Amino acid sequence: MNMQPHFDTAREVTVIRRMLADLVRMTQLIESDIVAEEERARISDQADAKYSMLARSLIERRDNIRMTIAGLEGRLIQQHEQLPTAA
Repeated sequence: MNMQPHFDTAREVTVIRRMLADLVRMTQLIESDIVAEEERARISDQADAKYSMLARSLIERRDNIRMTIAGLEGRLIQQHEQLPTAA
């Protein structure tokens, strides 16, 4: 019986969960930075031509991280499905 694939999968699940936790914290920090920048600029309407370029770039970064989170969550689900079930 070869247990190596199970070990790799379990280890990968742990790594993905840690990455997800870090990325979620990062998005929370970026959200705070966006709010702070909007307050500083006194413009929160993204459609406004005067909307902060910093806030725009932070929003783009946050959205990219959210896509990464979604991809990792999908990978986590895939890895969960590969784990052997207890009989």
